[in-house]
Amino acid sequence: MSEQAIDLKKRRFITSATSVVGAVGVGFVAWPFLSTWMPSARAKSASAPVDINISKLENGQLVRVLWRKKPVWVFKRDKTTIANLNTMNSMLSDPNSDETSQQPTYAKNAYRSINPNIAVIIGICTHLGCSPTYRPEIGAADLGGDLWKGGFYCPCHGSKFDLAGRVFSGVPAPTNLIIPPYHFVSDSLIRIGIGPKAS
Repeated sequence: MSEQAIDLKKRRFITSATSVVGAVGVGFVAWPFLSTWMPSARAKSASAPVDINISKLENGQLVRVLWRKKPVWVFKRDKTTIANLNTMNSMLSDPNSDETSQQPTYAKNAYRSINPNIAVIIGICTHLGCSPTYRPEIGAADLGGDLWKGGFYCPCHGSKFDLAGRVFSGVPAPTNLIIPPYHFVSDSLIRIGIGPKAS
């Protein structure tokens, strides 16, 4: 075998070895940069669905959970509350929930929920993002007396919403409260963040 053939084999080996080492080096350099594009465990958990057990929820009781850094209200409505929702349309800005971006299609009804007894609403005013207070008492003098059938009052600028999260006419908030995606995993468990599977 000639010297030239041996040199050519050495040269190919050195070129191949250098290419492999270079590729590994590029991988080590690129990994920290590429890994910053992946969501952190904290970010993943912040957007993850939230489960809430409603088996002990009593009529009128409201519980708050955090989903995607937003307060979500889950509360139980009694028969009187459900009946009152059907009498308030003339006082509401969007009684039929025609603004479709405010709720999933399965919650476009008078109750804005899957089950009329259980409400799931994001607790952020659609005016400037304050969190309204829960005022379920009927006939509250400071909120309209006999016209008030219970609901939510935003102390920042005076917006009012009924117990389906529908906005009253003539208040600063332009739209109804938002209904998040959710579904019933069972009769006693709600999963917020994922809507029901299409049947």
